[in-house]
Amino acid sequence: MDIKEKPSKNLTKDFEIKIKKEEIDKLVSDKLVKFSSQAQLPGFRPGKVPISVLKARFGKQVLGEVINESMNEASKKIIEENKINAVSQPKMEIISFDEGKDLQARLTVEIMPDFKVPDLTKFKFTRPIVEVSKEDVNEAIDRIAKENSKTEIVEENRSAKKDDTLVIDFEGKIDGTPFEGGESKGYHLKIGSNTFIPGFEEKLVGVKKGDTKVIDLVFPENYQAKNLANKKVQFNVKVNEIRKDVETTINDDFAKSLGIENLDTLKKNVSSQISSQHQFASRSKLKREILDKLADSVDFKLPESIEHDEYLNVCKAMNINLKDSSKEESGSDKEPDHGMKPSEKSDAKAIAARRVRLGLVLSEIGRQNNIQVQEEDKKNAMMSEVQKYPGREKEILDYFKNNPEAQNQLSGPIFEDKIIDFIIELAQVEDKKISIEELYKEEEFDLKKEATKAKRLSSKKNEDNKSKSKTKK
Repeated sequence: MDIKEKPSKNLTKDFEIKIKKEEIDKLVSDKLVKFSSQAQLPGFRPGKVPISVLKARFGKQVLGEVINESMNEASKKIIEENKINAVSQPKMEIISFDEGKDLQARLTVEIMPDFKVPDLTKFKFTRPIVEVSKEDVNEAIDRIAKENSKTEIVEENRSAKKDDTLVIDFEGKIDGTPFEGGESKGYHLKIGSNTFIPGFEEKLVGVKKGDTKVIDLVFPENYQAKNLANKKVQFNVKVNEIRKDVETTINDDFAKSLGIENLDTLKKNVSSQISSQHQFASRSKLKREILDKLADSVDFKLPESIEHDEYLNVCKAMNINLKDSSKEESGSDKEPDHGMKPSEKSDAKAIAARRVRLGLVLSEIGRQNNIQVQEEDKKNAMMSEVQKYPGREKEILDYFKNNPEAQNQLSGPIFEDKIIDFIIELAQVEDKKISIEELYKEEEFDLKKEATKAKRLSSKKNEDNKSKSKTKK
């Protein structure tokens, strides 16, 4: 086997592979000889089938196996001997081969870009801190009390008003015909809860116990049941009771009704929960600052295939009508991102580049510092996912156990969080007290914002490069 490195460009290495026909013939012959000791064919004793017969019958199959094994061997040899840090599986292409002739092939492998991880000890970050006040706890408990409030029958003969709870019987009809899910008896409806379609609750304001009422409405255009959307509906409603909220006294008895020992314990639990929520938001904010800093501190060429794959992922996330390139007709001149506006392409490319660059930097930090996702980490992540589907635990667990790709998808966020924790330990992090409003300001992070940020950082790098170029001159 002869292997020669060829001139290459960007982040690829190209190798020319030549396997002489004599070598191939010997490998095929050796395989057939080994096979002959076990072969069983009608008309021959076990293990006594002539090589010529086996070659005539299985020669092409064995030849295919030999070529495949030789290519894998060549790929492994190239990677190991050249100490290549590949970022994806090498691509192997047979240039020419006819039975009885030399095999010529080409191997192309994308390599990890050469860059220097910034000195993380010099990074400075601000970690937002929000203290949980007594007022925060009391407001939260008030909300809990309201959500768990009880009602009592209104004895006086008064009209229903907002925040009353009506006990009603109702039947809905479309074109005079009842429809599935349109009927109920003894239904408790709180006026103002927006439980029913728009207009229903509003038209019950003013009714009295014992009243019957016909309500004509139209289902919303975006109604979840598509067969009912935009349909005219008529509800026949009977009011059985009018109930009002009973003011809840927040004391030990209230806490016990929630399954908690006493009011003090309830306050501690609520305070802990609020604090946990704030800590999560605080970490998210700090994490975004860290990622922005990393993105702004490195600049290097990206492997084209990985960048392109991520570009397609971003396009799909942007709800672009993206055609799967693997399903495109052979010879199609359509780009996989056809139909996208120039601005959409630009956004998707900027986001993809930023994500790939950050991914490679985080991966390199992990490699240099031996940060790994352990099996225990994966198991814990799986159990967290399983708990999200009560009643389907076994089904979800089996899915993960039988789907290595799904397990790997869990590993990505775990690995990223481990790297972030590592950076936080090394960097200079200053705690800063802020308000709740500040903490949750711009908490939502959509693709458009990410694109804007990626382009801003890219523009800054371009300006820096221009400045460096002028200085050299």
